[in-house]
Amino acid sequence: MGPFDNDHAADFAGDLDELPADERLGAIEKALLMAAEGEGYLDGDLGDHAVAGAAVIAAGLPGGDPLGVYGPEEPMAEIPGWIPALAVRALDRVVGEESELAELWDESGRGQQWRAVVRRLRAVLDGPGPEQEGLFG
Repeated sequence: MGPFDNDHAADFAGDLDELPADERLGAIEKALLMAAEGEGYLDGDLGDHAVAGAAVIAAGLPGGDPLGVYGPEEPMAEIPGWIPALAVRALDRVVGEESELAELWDESGRGQQWRAVVRRLRAVLDGPGPEQEGLFG
């Protein structure tokens, strides 16, 4: 079970591949903002897009996992320093109580496995803690 192992996320990845390289970050930012800053109940497709966008960002960071077969064919060339924090906020909302995606995963009986995938993405996006950075960080 990966961030792109559903139709919404795979479609999002395909849409990213069709965009010019200089427009991909904007599409990811939009998906993350819709999840992070929305109010009320978060629709499942928006949650899927946010998880997929966060996975693309995480793949370009130290410790990030490769995008896999269903992810975009091209990784992000550059990742601005501000976007991992936005991705973390989006993921926090996706796993929250007001999230259709979290609800659907819980109902499937695989909620804990899915949350482990999201936690892994979040850990990469958060970066290494002080104990992992070494003496001179």
